[in-house]
Amino acid sequence: MMNTVGIACREWKHGLSKFGQRINCPRCPELAPSLSRVRSTAVKAADTGEKPRLRAVDLAQKVQQEKLKSGEKPRLRAVDLAQKVQQEKGKRPAAEADPPVSGQQRRVTELKRFSLQLQNVHPNVLAKHLHKSVLYQDKDLVIINKPYGVPVREDSGVTSISSVLPVLSKMMDGMKINSDFQLLPCLGLEKETSGALLLARREEVVEHILNLNRNNQVQIKYWVITVGVPVPSEGVIDIPVIEREVTGSQPHYKMALSPLFRMNDAGDGVTKVRANRQAHSAVTKYRVIDSSNGCSLVELQPYTRVKHQTRVHMAYALTCPILGDHKYSHWSKLAPQKLPERVLGKLGLQQSKIRYLPLHLLARQLTLQGTNQAEIQVSCPLPKYFIQTLNRLQLTLPDKKD
Repeated sequence: MMNTVGIACREWKHGLSKFGQRINCPRCPELAPSLSRVRSTAVKAADTGEKPRLRAVDLAQKVQQEKLKSGEKPRLRAVDLAQKVQQEKGKRPAAEADPPVSGQQRRVTELKRFSLQLQNVHPNVLAKHLHKSVLYQDKDLVIINKPYGVPVREDSGVTSISSVLPVLSKMMDGMKINSDFQLLPCLGLEKETSGALLLARREEVVEHILNLNRNNQVQIKYWVITVGVPVPSEGVIDIPVIEREVTGSQPHYKMALSPLFRMNDAGDGVTKVRANRQAHSAVTKYRVIDSSNGCSLVELQPYTRVKHQTRVHMAYALTCPILGDHKYSHWSKLAPQKLPERVLGKLGLQQSKIRYLPLHLLARQLTLQGTNQAEIQVSCPLPKYFIQTLNRLQLTLPDKKD
């Protein structure tokens, strides 16, 4: 009889297994091992008085239920919160949706990113950027590509290049612990000027560079984009520069021209005037590379190093201020540069947003004599904002001309 039951159970198992059903036969315990384990665990818990262990999901549900009973709001998970935000956005009417970004807004955002990206950053971030922008180095000198808007010397509230030179020198020396490698600034650039910046490795090299500079043996050629076309297309500006106070509602100081000659009363000649003792001799050679749409790409080579010399000579001597020079585009006030409508259209800007336009003044080429009497000449690549402006104004680089 038992054999008959066993055979029957096995036949039922074989027949029903095709449909994926579990057979729980009390006469065949091997057919339901999981059920026997559950029963044995439950019996054991009942005998010992121990509560059965809850799974993590059951425990989480129980905690949520207890919070709901007590009136406490359940804490949303990150996934639930993200889903809720997406649902709320979907419910917003079309009038409340984010307005489309105009070309004007994109242009302003670009200019802000170009001009402010390395200001107020951590010193290590600036040092890493300068490490990647090394243009030349030997045992005596290092030439880096200085970014726009970063001062060389200490400036309040802004990370300066001088402050990160110890970190940069360590990076260039392979992060050695006991390193005597150092970097010292020789000839600085203005905060708003970008391009080739000269650094020395030792104090005696700094003295060598300063002697070369006093003898006019350090040549720096600048590229600028001007508002207007200089006439004649090349020449030399030899007009002293002096610092003067500008009075009015916003008193401030500016560099200005201090000419040695003035037109005579008849208007048919010039008369020499007494030189101002506080004026500085300033000489700048210029050459127009290309001009289009009322603007020009001009190469400048200053033979003297006076504060804001190139900016003053272009704005007041040739009446062609540098694009983005908000300081010297007006004499009696401090205000953003006023640009012609034609230029604004080409730049994709409105006059109200022109304050974001950076100064287009680049130290393009640096030439000097090294300590070993060999000539060093380094050219600096153009910044992105400079290239974009050239393209917008349809100004052609020398090597791309036919």
